[in-house]
Amino acid sequence: MITFRRLAVSCFAIMLLALSGHGAWSQSGRTIRIIVPVPPGASTDFIARLMAEQIGRMQNITIVVENRPGASGMIGTEQVSRAAPDGNTLLMTANTYLLDAQTRKANYHPVTAFDPVCMLVESPAVFVVNGASPYRKFSDVLDAARAKPGELTMAAVGPGSTFQFAFLNFTKTAKVQMTFVPYPGSAPAVTAVLGNHVTSAFSGYAVVSEHLKADKLRALAVGTLKRVEPLPDVPTLDESGFKGTEVENWFGIVAPIGTPKETLSQLNGWFSEALRAPEVKAKLALQGLYAVGTCGADFGAQIRKSYDEYGRMISEAGLKKE
Repeated sequence: MITFRRLAVSCFAIMLLALSGHGAWSQSGRTIRIIVPVPPGASTDFIARLMAEQIGRMQNITIVVENRPGASGMIGTEQVSRAAPDGNTLLMTANTYLLDAQTRKANYHPVTAFDPVCMLVESPAVFVVNGASPYRKFSDVLDAARAKPGELTMAAVGPGSTFQFAFLNFTKTAKVQMTFVPYPGSAPAVTAVLGNHVTSAFSGYAVVSEHLKADKLRALAVGTLKRVEPLPDVPTLDESGFKGTEVENWFGIVAPIGTPKETLSQLNGWFSEALRAPEVKAKLALQGLYAVGTCGADFGAQIRKSYDEYGRMISEAGLKKE
């Protein structure tokens, strides 16, 4: 026989279950925004749209990608830092956001203003020269730089990018003088190499892959600690004499700080599941991108490690905030 007390407890439990299923983070009828702080067409934008399409289809929710470019990505990044921490607004970003706030005045802290969701994708950094260049090895470029101090050039997105810091590192270590030529993006930097306006460039593999396949560019080194699958014959910077040198180029999702743990956990699951989809991996591979899927606390640890390393490199380079 069910007593009144037991009936009341049962009704209360059912009410709690109903609230938990239809509360603040029910996915029914939701619209989630992914803010992309760069213009359409960039790798960051491509990844965000791929994830939005896949997750939207798998979870039956609406995800909208909004481009908010400007100030080297800082405008869109700041917008998300000020958004409500409810899981409705996310930031699709690259590791360069950890550098930007240390080299320019920012109204947010890139580590403490956000909760990590997932590192989604990596794109190996590649040092390239024109396909008709006489340089066949990375050491050939360094030897030429020693013979002609200051005449050889290297283009990359910048200033204040990981590519520029790699440039400063290897020129200082090798004791050579080269000129760094900053561009607003990797694509125009690579175009400069193709047009023989600069000697070399450092770029993500996604930007140079088709030019390498067409022999319009030649890869002399990669910025990963291990050789990469599509370029098995290209040595790493570590193998080229710069021990421990790694040039990061990753893309990930973060949320405003204070986002509930259960919300972050659900987002982690969504993005991880989307990355495991064969069709997503195939589309990424066509762009020279590789799924990673490092989420939650592990991604947070990577963010803090990268931020500290960039701070050290900035200090060693003697750069000051603009």
